[in-house]
Amino acid sequence: MHAAEIPHPESIISLEGVFDGVAALRVEEALLRAGPGDRVLVDLTKVREFHDFGVAVLGRALARCQAEVKLRGLRHHQIRVLRYFGVDTGPLERAVLPEGI
Repeated sequence: MHAAEIPHPESIISLEGVFDGVAALRVEEALLRAGPGDRVLVDLTKVREFHDFGVAVLGRALARCQAEVKLRGLRHHQIRVLRYFGVDTGPLERAVLPEGI
């Protein structure tokens, strides 16, 4: 009998308020702890203000993370900022979830 591969449960990182450099560094630390096969949802739906530097740090974290990451609540402006910082947003835009999910 072959052992069935059990998928890793999804971890959720929820943020609210201001997404600045400090908040982004905390998210980056969490994402870098995740390994291949891990699934992480970064929920930004309750963030009321995004700082561009925080978005740049998030982009760096996404580039370095080995886990499968999905984002919820990222707005088109933040995706555009990630492009400005050189992040390939094609795969990212497909991973952005609508707020209702």
